[in-house]
Amino acid sequence: MPRVPLAEFEPALNKKLEELWGTPPNLYRALGNQPRLVAAWAEFSRVLRHEARTPRALRELVILRGAQLTRSEYEWAQHLPMARKAGVREAQIAALARWRSSKEFDAREKAALALAEAVTAGRVGERVYAGASKHFDHADYVELCLVAAFYAAVGRMIDALGVQLEPAMRDHSPRLSTK
Repeated sequence: MPRVPLAEFEPALNKKLEELWGTPPNLYRALGNQPRLVAAWAEFSRVLRHEARTPRALRELVILRGAQLTRSEYEWAQHLPMARKAGVREAQIAALARWRSSKEFDAREKAALALAEAVTAGRVGERVYAGASKHFDHADYVELCLVAAFYAAVGRMIDALGVQLEPAMRDHSPRLSTK
């Protein structure tokens, strides 16, 4: 159930959000109850999605795994088409909850997924860091940590605000399993 109304935006912010999303999704409209913060949120999200240096497909795997872990069907539904467009394979999507034992992921992807799980859980241990450091330099490590942390926060905000999935996105919203 929605906990905040879906806001309308000032024209300048609406233009910026339309450039990013087309029609602003319900998450942004819910966040729009605090216009200054939604503008900053949108800009940070844009940079993570469009100006990061790690491959988009890798970042989308991190985001989808975070959506599974936070049980955010909304986040999953929004990012599933983006993941497919970025080159995430259907077999990877199907195997994501059991990535550790799956042959669908290479060692680099598994290191990123281990990092995503640790960041989402709130603690990155030395084993996860050591695994990630074999595949990512410091800049990429920081970037992947930011992606995992930001999108874990996205899932939590969706839940806290009671954001409802747009009807057009319902086809992308399966029951999420973390195992």
